[in-house]
Amino acid sequence: MKKGDTVSVLDEDLIGIVEKIKGTEVWVSVDGFTLQFSISDLVVIKSLPQIIIDEEILGVVLKQNASDKPKKTGIKKKKKKEVPIVEIDLHIHKLVESTRGMSNFDMLNLQLDTARYRLEHAIKNRIPRLVFIHGVGEGVLRMELEYLLSRYVEVDFYDADYNKYGAGATEVYIYQNPKRNTTYS
Repeated sequence: MKKGDTVSVLDEDLIGIVEKIKGTEVWVSVDGFTLQFSISDLVVIKSLPQIIIDEEILGVVLKQNASDKPKKTGIKKKKKKEVPIVEIDLHIHKLVESTRGMSNFDMLNLQLDTARYRLEHAIKNRIPRLVFIHGVGEGVLRMELEYLLSRYVEVDFYDADYNKYGAGATEVYIYQNPKRNTTYS
C-alpha cells in the first residue's frame, strides 16, 4: 500500500484514496474528509484501472460491479450483538478513599452492599452480564459474594475469563425471564 492507492474499508461501505501512511496507521480521503484507519482494516483495489481517480466515478463503477452479481435470496441472518460486560471492582481502595477507622467487617459489608446494589440495579435495568472483580486474597469476599449470588433465582455465576481477569473475578449472568417472580429467596 502506498500514497495515492485506491482502498476499500473492510466491514464498511467506504472507498477512498490513501493520503498518508505512518506505521500501521493510514489516512484516507473519503468524500472530501480525511479519515484514519489501521492498515489491517483496508484493502487495495487492484482490479480498477489506474486512470480512475475521481471518487464519484469510482463509486459508480463499484456499484455497477456489485449490481452485476446475482442477488442472493433467502433469509438474512442477523448478526449477534456482542453484549458489553459491566465490570464492578470490589477492591476496597476502589470504593473508598481511605479505610482508616474501618474494621475488616466494615470493609466486607461495604463490598457486599456494593455488590448487592449493583446486582439489583442490573436486574432492574435488564443488564444481562456483570463481572465482579474481587481479587484472590484469602477468599472471604469471594465466598460471601457466592453466597449472596446463590440467593438470587434469576442469576447464574461462574469464574470469569481467566486470561482477562485471572482467578480473582466472578462473572454473573442474569436471566431476563426468570421462572419465578421472586428476586431474593
